[in-house]
Amino acid sequence: MSVLDGIYAKAKANPQKVAFPEATNEKMMQAAYEAGREGCILPVLVGNAEEIRTLAKERGYEASAFTIADINEETEKARIIAEYVALPDTKLREKALGRRMQNPLYYAMAMQKIGEVSVTFAGIDNTTGDVLLAGQMMIGLAPGIQTVSSIGLCDIPGFEGSEGSLLAVGDSAVCTNPTSEQLADIAISACDTVKSLLSWEPRCAFVCYSTLGSGQGELIDKVTKALAIANEKRPDLAIDGEFQFDAAISREVAKKKVRRESKVAGKANVIIWPDLNVGNVGVKLIQQFGHADAYGPMLQGFNGIVCDCSRGAPVSEIKGNIVISAVRAAGMDKA
Repeated sequence: MSVLDGIYAKAKANPQKVAFPEATNEKMMQAAYEAGREGCILPVLVGNAEEIRTLAKERGYEASAFTIADINEETEKARIIAEYVALPDTKLREKALGRRMQNPLYYAMAMQKIGEVSVTFAGIDNTTGDVLLAGQMMIGLAPGIQTVSSIGLCDIPGFEGSEGSLLAVGDSAVCTNPTSEQLADIAISACDTVKSLLSWEPRCAFVCYSTLGSGQGELIDKVTKALAIANEKRPDLAIDGEFQFDAAISREVAKKKVRRESKVAGKANVIIWPDLNVGNVGVKLIQQFGHADAYGPMLQGFNGIVCDCSRGAPVSEIKGNIVISAVRAAGMDKA
């Protein structure tokens, strides 16, 4: 069974409500329909109900396959607004929220915040910046986290790591040059993400060009400070470093380079890059030379699951990311 097969099976066992604020987009509607028809999710299309029904009919989809949240239905909107502003940690008041909820993205996230859906999935008609801004404003950040970041999952043929061929890596998409505090947040969020998605016990390694002081420089100082912050914030997590990449994932290399006890060295299942430059190049190398399938990037750090897919992604990839998001939400609820 492939990693995606396992994730699809988890999704079908506990389908989650996923809101689609870009419901009229042809690729998004198709992906939502297919994921719903296969029993992986309960799709909720957010927008102008009449337009959504018309397009669904034209495209050959049964309207009964979806739940439609009509942003023009004032009674329902008023109820959502009232429940949202009554929450203790919300930033917007009635009038400001009402104005923003003319936008389906904000309407979907208001629904998510009050618990009517588990995921907001967007990214084709909205930019990454749009999704990040709305997520921070409407959903907020997870307790103790101040940084939105991303994680990807690599399935690497021939790799025999602690989780077989799988390795989680981050951040490869969002934070350009994270501070030590941001790196710590990325590591903590990554551990929580893999636990909710894959039920792993995370073993997270900060990597750079040095293993336990073998090198010197500002980058190493940043990474070692990040490690100290992460361990102080979440002593329950196995987070260690600083390691070179091979010392993090290879038991043989770790035996030579890591001369102290470590729960992570040689058996890391989560890798934290020191910056986006390293992260982007690292993922491309794994894909090109390791012939890996890379799933993601998955946004993390929000107090809920918010998704930003690639605008150029095919329907099959969008559907896979929808299902991954639903499983993450189910895992978060269980935790």
